Amino acid sequence: MNTNTIAATAQKKVRWHILPYLFIIYFVAFLDRSSITYASIGGMDADLGLTATTYGFIAGIFFIGYFLFGIPGNMILEKVGAKRWIALILILWGLVTLLTGFVQSAVELTILRFLLGVFEAALFPGMTLIVTYWFVSKTRAAAIALFMIAPPLANSFGAPVATAIISNIHQFLNLSGWRWLFLIVGLPAVLLGIFTYWYLNDKPQDAKWLTSEERRWLIDALDKDNQENSKEGEIAAPFKEAFLDRKIWIVTLMNFFYVMGLYGITFWLPQMIKSISSSSSTMTVGWLTAIPYLLGAVALVVNARSSDRTGERYYHTALGAIVGGLSLLASALIPNPYLAMVFICLAAIGLYAWSGPYWAITTAIDPRIAAVGLGIVNAIGNLGGFVSPYVVGWLKDLTNSTVSGMYFLAASLILAGCLVMLLKRTNAR
Repeated sequence: MNTNTIAATAQKKVRWHILPYLFIIYFVAFLDRSSITYASIGGMDADLGLTATTYGFIAGIFFIGYFLFGIPGNMILEKVGAKRWIALILILWGLVTLLTGFVQSAVELTILRFLLGVFEAALFPGMTLIVTYWFVSKTRAAAIALFMIAPPLANSFGAPVATAIISNIHQFLNLSGWRWLFLIVGLPAVLLGIFTYWYLNDKPQDAKWLTSEERRWLIDALDKDNQENSKEGEIAAPFKEAFLDRKIWIVTLMNFFYVMGLYGITFWLPQMIKSISSSSSTMTVGWLTAIPYLLGAVALVVNARSSDRTGERYYHTALGAIVGGLSLLASALIPNPYLAMVFICLAAIGLYAWSGPYWAITTAIDPRIAAVGLGIVNAIGNLGGFVSPYVVGWLKDLTNSTVSGMYFLAASLILAGCLVMLLKRTNAR
């Protein structure tokens, strides 16, 4: 078998073994993470006495746990391996989600949301790190995109399913529909955690599903790619060097403002749509919420493939955020509900188009600081997920409208796009 055939077969096997499973894990993570959005409109706020500000704070407290344990979690992942660590955190966050179905107060809900963030903290940087272990840099945008479509698809699938659960299983066994939602979405994470230990491999050296020739080709290709991208020709994880790297902090700020827009929309989109069409039922809101996310998933894949095909990363990333921000701004300004919904769909398209090329930029900065650098980018960047839901909730209580919150989220996305161009200028020097 010639080298080209071995290379093609190895890469095909890796794509089909690694990426679908990462997609499933991330899909389940986002179902667990975003279920509070639908529980909020399904009676949770009324049952627990939550104001919009309180709900925004509790939805966002997830990211405080995420921040505090993001870097330590990724460092532990480096020590114990992806298989053991991801299996454990899947089981732990699944149990937390199950327990959320039994909360009786805002305090209990806050504690469990914080713990959910703690246990999910190492997941995304861990999955991104796995991509660097299995894929050369020129193919990473498309690779990342194939599991990054999980968030919009989870929201697209989750919106109508969650509202159906809330509406149709209400008071079964004397439990509210929103409580059943947490019970139903928590169980798959526990089962996946058990399965992960058997299925996932840490690195190509451990992959028995590759032939010896395929393993050798893949290891050599990855070593060559890392040599070309590393300043010193070796892989290491020096915390100090990563922490002082200027580019790491630019991509972290990019992520911070992008995440502000992303999770502000994630945790408030049903309420935004409800405000546009106030007469819609909970089920109708669920179906309408699914549309922007579905379009966003398509945009994510298309933009990532375009970025890989052309080799251009910066404009593919920046334009997504700027288009998303401007479209969200337009949806807040336009009084016509149908046209406003069109612009919300355009906002989702721009929002999710960002992901593939952005993470390709981030993972290519310097392989020597990949593990720690990705931990910094993800942990600190995701603090935006705490800030924006709280601010949007506070603005809603203050103005009795989601419009001012939409302005805030639009500005965050536009700023993220501008920071991408700042990084481009920095790299050009």
